[in-house]
Amino acid sequence: MFIVTSEEMREIDRLAIESFGIPGVVLMENAGRSAAQVLFKEVPDLQNKKVGIMAGKGNNGGDGFVIARYLAENGVSVAVYILTKKEKVKGDAAGNLQLIEKMNIPIKEVPDSAAFDSCMSDLTHYDLWVDAILGTGLQSDVRGFFKEVIVFLNHTGNPIFAVDIPSGLNSDTGAVCGDCIRAATTVTFGLPKIGQVIYPGIEFVGSLAVVDIGIPKIVIDQVIPKHKILLAEDIAFSVKERLPEMHKGGAGHLLVVGGSPGKPGAAAMTSLAAMRTGAGLVTLGVAQSLNHIMETQLTEVMTAPLPETEEKNLGMSAHKAICALLEGKKALAIGPGIGTDADAKALVRRLLADNVLPAVVDADGLAALEGHLDLLQKAKAPLILTPHPGEMGRLLGITAAEVQKRRISVARDFASKHNVYVVLKGARTIIAEPGGGITVNPTGNPGMASGGMGDVLTGMIAGFLVQGYSPLDATRLSVYLHGAAADCLAKDKGPIGYLAGDVINVIPEEMKRLSKPVSEAREAIPLIRKLCSCPNQYRVTRDQQRATSNQQPDREHDE
Repeated sequence: MFIVTSEEMREIDRLAIESFGIPGVVLMENAGRSAAQVLFKEVPDLQNKKVGIMAGKGNNGGDGFVIARYLAENGVSVAVYILTKKEKVKGDAAGNLQLIEKMNIPIKEVPDSAAFDSCMSDLTHYDLWVDAILGTGLQSDVRGFFKEVIVFLNHTGNPIFAVDIPSGLNSDTGAVCGDCIRAATTVTFGLPKIGQVIYPGIEFVGSLAVVDIGIPKIVIDQVIPKHKILLAEDIAFSVKERLPEMHKGGAGHLLVVGGSPGKPGAAAMTSLAAMRTGAGLVTLGVAQSLNHIMETQLTEVMTAPLPETEEKNLGMSAHKAICALLEGKKALAIGPGIGTDADAKALVRRLLADNVLPAVVDADGLAALEGHLDLLQKAKAPLILTPHPGEMGRLLGITAAEVQKRRISVARDFASKHNVYVVLKGARTIIAEPGGGITVNPTGNPGMASGGMGDVLTGMIAGFLVQGYSPLDATRLSVYLHGAAADCLAKDKGPIGYLAGDVINVIPEEMKRLSKPVSEAREAIPLIRKLCSCPNQYRVTRDQQRATSNQQPDREHDE
């Protein structure tokens, strides 16, 4: 499913109005009505509540006016507080303000701090607030009077229902602009916004509902948003169904190169994860002194003892043997546990320079690339890099904190510059494509902060590669399934304490969930979609939309 920037959403709105001929006031009507419907579903006893709507002067406030009208028409006690003078409300919002005035819905002008202070005693009597203050175009920090209002609403202790986006949240980055509404529920219009589905934005959005306001798919297709969020039904159609006559050779042969004294388990987990993902054959190339350990531990994986250094690590002396092992293989996974001494790094760089197979580079393999990123542009086959923020920072010469502040742009810029696929791991893992496309993964949980999880993901990606999946499909499937398997374990075993090996064992079960025939998968697509466990859920609510006006002014959801 597409997720959009504020600029992309503005362009979609503009095309819907100017090219497709849907009046802006109709989009506002659809948005407000749909939001009110979600509110009634969220709060079954809403008619027994006293609802306050805090509205700005722009289209976000206009959506709030429409909500007020539908609440009042359905017997809800509602009042509107406008953070400006009435005469400053323009366009579609002004028309809807006039409608609620005709309905005698209480409206209070609150244009400044003094007016806000004067009505403070009244504001404490509401059971629920609707935040319709600021829209998706916010870029600078919220200051002064508006900040006072946001802080007050957050401290009431009452649930807040955000319209389109919590006021104060940057819709492109998920960053808090000074202060931000902490919503219990957010209803957003048309498509989800990037900042609503990544951290820290997730923590302020609450339960996220995306409602259809009548924008045709043909309009969205003209904009072609560059960002997506993975949903099970979206990736289910990329899962390949095996032919009855399939044999192990036809399911692909993977070579894993890794392991060193103290870290043999990393390469072992990578190998097992590839098998669990469906690879027909896996060979693990490991230092000869560790080979007997791997032979005992890995009954389904073939092992190949390789020449080693005096320290029992892999180094350049193993290069020729590894090149021989690459014959007949479909992909290479390199790095897990291979070591970070100079000889091991030199081996990784040489193998990547010579390699003609799709390859996944992780862990110690990434350390070998520090200061040698020029190798990436010279690669003869697709490369998939799977760094965590610390590894990404070391590749770029910046801190992990800097990476975390702009995860999407860091991953996209690196992938585009170096012509590689980047899997930037962490909460809401980012998949960046060489062409600039971005995919956000919603699965996974904090219990994955455990050793070996990254090694499992490396094996899964490589396991799909050898089965003939494209680098993008292999990466998306693996990242989604990896997190989904962990979510399953968190639910069944508990949120903390399950191991990377446990994730490996439930991979087939999670693949089964995605392996339905296309017709069944379509029928199974729910209208309510959960993107993750606590703190937020993702729902899609589809309502029958109808035109309510022939006016056609501009519609933008920014202030």
